Amino acid sequence: MEKINVLLIGSGGRESAIAWKLSRSELLDTLYIAPGNPGTEPYGTNISLDTDDFVTVEKKVKELGIELVIVGPEQPLVDGIEDTLSEKGIPVFGPSAAAAQLEGSKSFAKEFMKQYGIPTADYQTFEIDQFDKASEYIKQKNRYPVVLKADGLAGGKGVFICENQQEVEKRLSQLSEDENLKSAAATLVVEEFMEGEEASVFVISDGESFRVIHNAQDHKRIGEGDTGLNTGGMGAYAPAPLVTDSLKQRIDDEITRPTIEGMKASGHPYKGILYIGLMMTEDGPKVVEYNCRFGDPECQVILPPLKNDLLKLMISATRGEIDTEPELVIHSDYFCTVVLASGGYPGPYKKGLEISGADQMDDRALLFHAGTANKDGKLVTNGGRVLNVVGRGKTLKQAIDHAYTNVEKVTFKDCYYRRDIGKKGLKKLA
Repeated sequence: MEKINVLLIGSGGRESAIAWKLSRSELLDTLYIAPGNPGTEPYGTNISLDTDDFVTVEKKVKELGIELVIVGPEQPLVDGIEDTLSEKGIPVFGPSAAAAQLEGSKSFAKEFMKQYGIPTADYQTFEIDQFDKASEYIKQKNRYPVVLKADGLAGGKGVFICENQQEVEKRLSQLSEDENLKSAAATLVVEEFMEGEEASVFVISDGESFRVIHNAQDHKRIGEGDTGLNTGGMGAYAPAPLVTDSLKQRIDDEITRPTIEGMKASGHPYKGILYIGLMMTEDGPKVVEYNCRFGDPECQVILPPLKNDLLKLMISATRGEIDTEPELVIHSDYFCTVVLASGGYPGPYKKGLEISGADQMDDRALLFHAGTANKDGKLVTNGGRVLNVVGRGKTLKQAIDHAYTNVEKVTFKDCYYRRDIGKKGLKKLA
């Protein structure tokens, strides 16, 4: 393969990690990131581009001689960027809008799993004008906790685990009234609560064949001990001891392969990264959710141990040639990332606070920027999740300790982070 110019779309911690990994590829000529962030600048050229305007993206791609577009976040994929650019002969790494419904519509995903016999929680759907019926349905079931999920994209903030009927009523009101949630909650999925522990598996697919990249465990709740509101993710580690070799085989046989084959059979072959969120129940692994992209912050711990050339894998996936790629080689080290967040996240928070210590990481640690900006020559906060510090070690404890040793070097006003990332994994290994 010859070297190519690449456009990476996105601006978060996930895209910072992807840019870092792509920069190490022998197949990369020039990497452009739109819009990127200060953490992606060492790996390519950040450009200002309205990535919601696909016509403008197409013009820029042609102007810069881009030969592959890699889409980091889910929204452009759900909105159809792959369809628009592919029609113009521009290769895109990421699923079509129809295939991206696996993430874009939870009701679509649940119906898909039901049709193809993929294990998941029992559920019922309700339209936004039927929330009174949803409330009555939950009351009659009288099984708590119960899970409420906004059907559409809500930035990781549209899922509520309700311990009682009072909380159900509160969250139904929030979903129907909150301007940031009600469009996503036009349809509501009411789901049985699954007992168990969560982990995620990440797969790269060309629509027919796939390769499993790695597995990880995320920490979605804002508070230690998995308490408080859901966030986009407060930390992750890989691999997850929970995902044993026997479970890996079951996940492949009962979930991953039926998903890829089912999407092909439905007429919407899935190409790109498939993130499968799993609950390990007494009955075996069940799907919690699908996502049509790398996780954030899981991406930050599954790409560092990947020894294969990520860009080559992505090119092969867009060409339908994943089956020609050798089996993936994953480093045996553990990796742990801790998210440094702005005080108040996932609620209101301040921006523009000066960050110090970001240049103090040791040689083995990685720092991926998520919500940062440069202002008057200084690095400042610019989002809810600000930075991702990644540690590594031959054991999970070493990786966790390494991450937190470097976390302590970074400061900004009202900086918040969980101090228990990876503890569940340590318990599994004890």
